[in-house]
Amino acid sequence: QVQLVESGGGLVQAGGSLRLSCACSGRTCSGYAMGWFRQAPGKEREFVAAISQRGDRTQYSDSVKGRFTISRDNTKNTLFLQMNSLKPEDTAVYYCAAEITAYFYSVFVNQREYDYWGQGTQVIVSS
Repeated sequence: QVQLVESGGGLVQAGGSLRLSCACSGRTCSGYAMGWFRQAPGKEREFVAAISQRGDRTQYSDSVKGRFTISRDNTKNTLFLQMNSLKPEDTAVYYCAAEITAYFYSVFVNQREYDYWGQGTQVIVSS
């Protein structure tokens, strides 16, 4: 069983940066593809970014491409999301997710493909 705990959220002005972390415990997440999703008030949860087991492959939503970077450190069992040039529309609760996979290069963009989820961390971007 995997437990995921996000941190790093907060209040930031538009144009600023934040780095989210997701600590994986219970067992190593090196065999899991992982991803970030977000849910804004009154909206459905949406895909943000995904990364393969070893970090060789990444995928981003069009809305964050070029501004956000997903990465992972398997030696520390931690997933990251570096968010730059933040916009008010990035305001949301951000969730990390993990899904075990036998394939090194798998990335999952559909939230239904993930079995494990964190509790979320709030990001507020003021204009």
